[in-house]
Amino acid sequence: MQGRLTQMQTELAEQSVTGSAGGGMVKVTADGRGQVRTVSIDPAALADADVEMLEDLVLAAVSDAQRRAEELYRSELKKIAGGMPLPFQFPI
Repeated sequence: MQGRLTQMQTELAEQSVTGSAGGGMVKVTADGRGQVRTVSIDPAALADADVEMLEDLVLAAVSDAQRRAEELYRSELKKIAGGMPLPFQFPI
């Protein structure tokens, strides 16, 4: 089981998920463990020079990417556990 968990974590580090906000104006790509790898901001998001709005969009996109990474993690963990509920949570 430990070996499969280690392999799963390695594979998650190689996968990526993308979160977005503002209709795709801000996109964040993270690995399957939730570590942010890239942030992309559409220049149109800067047109209004509303820094507060841009900060909110970046935060929302990061949260979305991390949520998607968590879903990927849980999905992979269920495969390893064979659908059996685990009595504890594994760290990503």
